[in-house]
Amino acid sequence: MSINVWSYLTEYEAEREDLLEAVDKVFGSGQLMLGASVRSFETAFAAMHHRSHCVGVDNGTNALVLALRSLGVGQGDEVITVSNTAAPTVVAIDAVGATPTFVDVRPETQLMDVAQLADAVTERTRCILPVHLYGQAVDMMTVRQVAHDSGLAVLEDCAQAHGARQEGRIVGSFGDAAAFSFYPTKVLGAYGDGGAVIADDEQVAATLRRLRYYGMEDRYYVVETPGFNSRLDEVQAEILFRKLSRLEQYISARRAIAATYDAAFAGTDLGLPTVVPGNEHVYYLYVVRHPARDEIIRQMKAVGIGLNISYPWPVHTMSGFAHLGQDIGSLPVTERLANEVFSLPMYPTLSASDQARVIDELLAVLTRL
Repeated sequence: MSINVWSYLTEYEAEREDLLEAVDKVFGSGQLMLGASVRSFETAFAAMHHRSHCVGVDNGTNALVLALRSLGVGQGDEVITVSNTAAPTVVAIDAVGATPTFVDVRPETQLMDVAQLADAVTERTRCILPVHLYGQAVDMMTVRQVAHDSGLAVLEDCAQAHGARQEGRIVGSFGDAAAFSFYPTKVLGAYGDGGAVIADDEQVAATLRRLRYYGMEDRYYVVETPGFNSRLDEVQAEILFRKLSRLEQYISARRAIAATYDAAFAGTDLGLPTVVPGNEHVYYLYVVRHPARDEIIRQMKAVGIGLNISYPWPVHTMSGFAHLGQDIGSLPVTERLANEVFSLPMYPTLSASDQARVIDELLAVLTRL
């Protein structure tokens, strides 16, 4: 019997009645777009992050695109971020006509190396875009200080860190705006695509609402500023609203799974996740490192256990971003990690027996290397 790196099926069985009730509620409401379910979720999600506004959108990539637009980032601007991230982070920067400027990451955490930020700022820089990778926060105090000193906006990419905290403060509450993905694999995942942007500034929120709805304000067909069709679906919003009340339960389960992995692989030559002091990790992914990564994956696949690589190709090495002219070797830590990192199965309903099998098989592989 195979074990996947992620699965929603056991969770669905446990929550099926509530999820189907959510669908029925929306279908029977008489309003299928931008109705009560979207408003309820937006209100609850904003309150959870102590922000004034939440604007639900259709996916996490467009959450970043619309957030950048709402912060005034556009053609000719530069945005400082990392290459050790999912491609959508950089795709969004490119989509608004801006240029990504990459800093390297810390080897122990794989998070943005904030010590490199100040030197990366140029006269064209408009925004810093930290990625809260794998479930824990970038050093936001340093990010905010550099942004303040240089007059830059801060947009948090929170796609992998729902509910994570730094010094007791929840991610998404540090920047001028924060973008979230609710792709099904996420810590807070929909049953389809979804995203959101949270912010305090009224003008930023108003711009976001226009941009997600063709650029329209109150009257259909009256475009104030050309925008997009990027609305959060009512069904997904109602599902997310209900799952939001279970978020801490999901996080607790992920942390317990991570603690079991930590104990099992302590003393091996696997590079285990490092939690920054003051951070509260939510373990969207449990990412480890090993120089024989590819052989480990091959042997684990042979016994029916799926592992994943996050991420095998740094964004600056992808052919689609060759126009940036970022030389191979310019981000040495990022490039080295890309050859070593992989993820173990991690989702709240991973059973103790399945996790034990993952651990036993991986320990056996490590002893054979």
